[in-house]
Amino acid sequence: MMKNKLTNIIAAFTMLFAVSGCTDDFIERPIPFSINSETFFNSETDYYNALVGAYDLLQSSYANVILGEIASNNTVCGGENATDVIGWQQIDDMIHTPVNDNLKDIWNWMFAGVNRANYILEFQNKTNFEGKEIIIAEARFLRAYYYFELVKWFGPVPLKEIRFQLGDELIIPRSPVEDVYALIEADLIFASNTLNYTAPQTGRATRGSAEALLGKVYLYQDKFSEAAIALENLIQNGPYGLVENYNTIFENQGENGIESVFEVQYTDVEGAGFGCLQCSEGNVAVGFSGVRNYSGSTFTSGFSFNLPTQDVVDEFEADDIRKDVAILDIEAWAADTGAEFGTGFEHTGFYNRKYLPRTRSSTAEGDLNLTNPNNYRAIRFADVLLMAAEAFNRGAISDDKARLYLNRVRTRATLDDVTTSGNALRDAIYKERRVELVGEGHQFFDLVRTGRGSEIDGFSPNKHEVFPIPFEEIQFSNGNWQQNTGY
Repeated sequence: MMKNKLTNIIAAFTMLFAVSGCTDDFIERPIPFSINSETFFNSETDYYNALVGAYDLLQSSYANVILGEIASNNTVCGGENATDVIGWQQIDDMIHTPVNDNLKDIWNWMFAGVNRANYILEFQNKTNFEGKEIIIAEARFLRAYYYFELVKWFGPVPLKEIRFQLGDELIIPRSPVEDVYALIEADLIFASNTLNYTAPQTGRATRGSAEALLGKVYLYQDKFSEAAIALENLIQNGPYGLVENYNTIFENQGENGIESVFEVQYTDVEGAGFGCLQCSEGNVAVGFSGVRNYSGSTFTSGFSFNLPTQDVVDEFEADDIRKDVAILDIEAWAADTGAEFGTGFEHTGFYNRKYLPRTRSSTAEGDLNLTNPNNYRAIRFADVLLMAAEAFNRGAISDDKARLYLNRVRTRATLDDVTTSGNALRDAIYKERRVELVGEGHQFFDLVRTGRGSEIDGFSPNKHEVFPIPFEEIQFSNGNWQQNTGY
């Protein structure tokens, strides 16, 4: 069965769109051609192709995911040595500065996503056709998704609802966080009210995707009542549930399942090189997280980054079935299977099993380490349940409902119900989020938004809650943008 994937189809100032003969899948057969706004957006196909281009930048969010773990107390950077991907090493040690290529990538790629969504929205009224409101709603969802990443990482950012143009950096200010969130909320409310729970094609946003992200955005602002309403509406009315067999969630057969509220699609049919990591159709983070010099069954070799710590391993309760799915104990695995492996920098003995490269019969072009087809489960239903539990508890709305949603997740993990209330229940929810979602890129932001950043080694309050604006952006703005505090 054909996997539904998005593809690289837009570059720099020229939009390149994929044309395919298939009507029900996002697939990877690009036929590029140049366009501009005067000659484009004249048909449903034009809007659809532009939408595919807006989805494309989701694939580059692999960097956000792996760094969301490395920056937290879940993993250490690893790699070959202390200078292997120096930007990641600096973030791991909390010594990063505005001169950091990897942070610059996140800034550039997420703003590219914003601009592609804005391009559609700028010309949303040019041509009418049946079903256009769905494309517009998805474009607004994507703009919200990219802006949410930007505000999480960098705090105040420039805000615009049409395309950014050269020179805007000199006149458009960094908008307050409240204003950025206001646009995100408006986009997601529109998407929630317009989209259906069933996507036109696998991999596209749905009403559930928008409701879940809206609830998360509310939670990040401590708007607990609003978060509880949005998330409970999704829980009660959406088509989602917990996968019975936790072992299957992160395998290929578990992609786009009942637990997937929103999933970033990857494939291994288009290659890339280290000079253009964002060009890969594969999940780049997976190869980076692989076991160094590995030889054995099930997995393939990688670069030994993003290594879980003993601290996060110890967070799992004794009978938690999730531990062996989330964490690969390489010594135990080698003893059981006869696998061989090497060790790199900061070797902990553990690997992020959820996103290790699996053995596959590959059609990949380019470097195989950069073209792993593992989809990223961006929002899982378990995450929704735990966010709802947190909103009901921290908002002093209903600890009964908080326990109900928390214990649904624990029951799947074969653990006893939590019976506490108040702050003890809050702490149980925090702990559950850590073990349920370890390896998925959420922990740093969970710690920061709940005032627990000090649990990260080297974390400085009133500085490390956000990351520095790239040095070049500050320079280009000619004093219009001020650097984040402490950088």
